[in-house]
Amino acid sequence: MAYEMRIEDNIVIFQFKSNKVSSIQLETLKALDQVIDRVNNEEELKGIILVGTDRYFSGGFDLNEFVSFKGPQEIIDWFKVEEEVLYKLFVCSKPVVAAVNGAATAAGMIVACAADYRIAMNHPKIKVGMTEIKLGLSLTPAEAGLMRWGLDTEKNYRDIIFKGDLIPITEAVERGIFDELADSPEELMEKAKAKVVALIDTPGRPFIALKKVHREHHASIIRQGIDNFDWNELVKVFTDEKVLGTLNMVKGALGI
Repeated sequence: MAYEMRIEDNIVIFQFKSNKVSSIQLETLKALDQVIDRVNNEEELKGIILVGTDRYFSGGFDLNEFVSFKGPQEIIDWFKVEEEVLYKLFVCSKPVVAAVNGAATAAGMIVACAADYRIAMNHPKIKVGMTEIKLGLSLTPAEAGLMRWGLDTEKNYRDIIFKGDLIPITEAVERGIFDELADSPEELMEKAKAKVVALIDTPGRPFIALKKVHREHHASIIRQGIDNFDWNELVKVFTDEKVLGTLNMVKGALGI
């Protein structure tokens, strides 16, 4: 199973579990799409906590899928699903908290940036960031929009996206990209649950309206970007032999 979904204290815990780097597969995205619908529509559900497994929050989208597309339409179909799910995650009406238990890179960093609050394990080996530029990959409208939102400043965006280097989690907190640290997995989940409750459990749940107002302008930019996107640009990327060679090399290095 590429993911696990459970409900604790009326909060959905969505856990990335695919392979040793908690890759996000198409199956994972479709499941997350259903979870977002449930949280939006079921009154008793308070929000979503995203978490990974072992040493990884998520190492990104599954490279096995990226190097095995069977043709242009499969590439386009994959990313149309991905874009819609990322957009829905960004505009989810209830709190989304990223409980970053380990390394968060590429898509792992993107989904963390979609969250309303980001808590990470305080460990010297945990690094986060975006290495896409070094792999020959750009960003889609939803990916770029979520990163621009989460990174907050022009300098953070330039440093993280254009350099392609990973940074220690402590630096991510210092830069304001992540909100706080936890010293154990238990404390990480306790803090994540407490944040969801603090945001949603107030009279009349004003968080829902406040979040909508807060994000609607940026959401409209992302929406417009998706709707106007030339999907053939992705076909060029994922049929480029140099890009595929680099992705296969990284896949082999990760042992996935």
